[in-house]
Amino acid sequence: MTRVAASGGGLPLALTMGEPAGIGPEITLKAWLAREAATLPCFFVAGDPALYRALGAPVQEIEGTGEAADIFLRALPVLPVRLAETAEPGRLAPANARAVLAAIDLACDLAMRGEAAGMVTNPIHKGALYEAGLELPGHTEYLAARTGGAPVAMMLSCPGLRVVPATVHLSLKDAAAALNTSLVAAQGMILVRALRDDFGIARPRIAVAALNPHAGEGGHLGREEIEIIAPAIAAIRAAEPGVEIWGPAPADTLFHAAARERYDAVLCMYHDQALIPLKTIDFEHGVNTTLGLPIIRTSPDHGTALDIAGRGIAHPGSLIAALQAAGEMARSQARA
Repeated sequence: MTRVAASGGGLPLALTMGEPAGIGPEITLKAWLAREAATLPCFFVAGDPALYRALGAPVQEIEGTGEAADIFLRALPVLPVRLAETAEPGRLAPANARAVLAAIDLACDLAMRGEAAGMVTNPIHKGALYEAGLELPGHTEYLAARTGGAPVAMMLSCPGLRVVPATVHLSLKDAAAALNTSLVAAQGMILVRALRDDFGIARPRIAVAALNPHAGEGGHLGREEIEIIAPAIAAIRAAEPGVEIWGPAPADTLFHAAARERYDAVLCMYHDQALIPLKTIDFEHGVNTTLGLPIIRTSPDHGTALDIAGRGIAHPGSLIAALQAAGEMARSQARA
């Protein structure tokens, strides 16, 4: 797959406005205000300038991404995508859904054309977007289709931990049924390549979680470890000779502090197996990164939080971490 070149500090990141009635505008402004303290990479917003002016932000509209660097330290650069109606915190406006999608499309296209170092996406409200014509489950699937349809993986990270669930938004029963050797191996190989190419880890170390308690107890508590996961590990090892991969390991032994020193990432079998330890360790700074795309894409690991929108209490930590992560990936790719 051809990857769009990212020049690190030479190009700004594109930040989408997300759901305008949610906390996206507030955390965007808070992140920009923390730009120097958090050593954030330069970014611009693809969104409606009125959202940020309403919060008192010093906004400067731009016509192209090349203007962002000169503006970023003194004003919030915004590449306009106008809303159909004024956004009201906490109240969804169906008429604005098309503009939300247009901002995602704009940021994605700029990254694909090499005019942005990557994209960071503020949270969207999927229900509102379904009514506007979104036919895929969410951001990840939509961006995968828009950038060529390559297989992707969802990685969640915080300082000291990276996790990739092999199955994502499925019930526990359906997740177990969906597991197969090809799926686990494919997700593992996307993870290996991303750690090497996007994060600069020459010899990735990956732990693979078991599905069943005690890794199945030799088949007495389930045979998925023997029949699905172990063959997938062997396939990954054969395809990627430079990787250090081990497991399947009991999930209850994988996430304490000493265990986390042994690996760069954990390949998990289902959603909560990956997200519970991550959010327990660092709830406010989790980052969602889509691996396997030809562009960089990160996002905060939380939703639109309509219930607290407009109250000034939203925490920007996850968005700041997502911007930092995208900047680090761009620099790693530039070095490579």
